[in-house]
Amino acid sequence: MKPVRELVLLIENGQERFYRIAYSYVKNREDALDIVHNAIVKALQSCPGLRSPEYAQTWFCHILINESVSFLRKNRRFVPLEEIQETADDTQPEQEAYLDLYAALDKLPPELKTVVILRFFEDMKLDEIAEVLSANLSTVKSRLYRALKLLKLDMEVLDDDGP
Repeated sequence: MKPVRELVLLIENGQERFYRIAYSYVKNREDALDIVHNAIVKALQSCPGLRSPEYAQTWFCHILINESVSFLRKNRRFVPLEEIQETADDTQPEQEAYLDLYAALDKLPPELKTVVILRFFEDMKLDEIAEVLSANLSTVKSRLYRALKLLKLDMEVLDDDGP
């Protein structure tokens, strides 16, 4: 029963962080909350199988990311062009830079997007990201490098298209 208590404490202490991770994938409050909820349910169901409690946070982040990516696959949504235009008209210049960044992030493959989100939005170290993703450190580094290169190219294209 002790691992369940530790997991509940971990979730309570990290709830805002976990919400931010889910939100960075779906950009919708309700969907992000659903994803976190589903991840919590899955974690609690499989908690007795957790062998090393010191890796509980890494383990839960892994479940949360998988839930986020799974949600995106199941719920591919198309946003009407009119809605995009309305949003663009209502934004201020500094907000446009954020929208450009998020648009560029959304174009990345999931494995690259995840590394960028965990590194820069959640301020995780590369070795922590490797643990969360169950990947080699060199794999994480190469994904981050590739993602940053793609983001730079995409942002340059967006700059060229600007006024």
